[in-house]
Amino acid sequence: MTTPLYQLKAEFFKTLGHPARIRVLELLSEREHAVAEMLPEVGIEPAALSQQLAVLRRAGLVVSRKQGSTVHYSLTDPHVAELLRVARTILSGVLAGQAEMLADLRAAQGGGPPTA
Repeated sequence: MTTPLYQLKAEFFKTLGHPARIRVLELLSEREHAVAEMLPEVGIEPAALSQQLAVLRRAGLVVSRKQGSTVHYSLTDPHVAELLRVARTILSGVLAGQAEMLADLRAAQGGGPPTA
């Protein structure tokens, strides 16, 4: 029996469900990076970054290549970068809507935070 597409999509989005993995993908959307370059940008310990990169590799989202003792990573598909851009656009719209609702609530309360 084949796995339904919606289930595969859910698994795909679970893979994206970690802030460090999203940050790695954002960095790799710009260009190939060596692991050492990503460490300060992602802000996690080397062992944790290695684990997150392994998850992304198993999911087929990134590939690695070794050059001497340095391991470089890149995206397997430019659509990953596109997906991150679309997510940013969606979130921008959601946050703008929330800011508008907050402004409406504050205006309805007389302009400021409630006082005790």
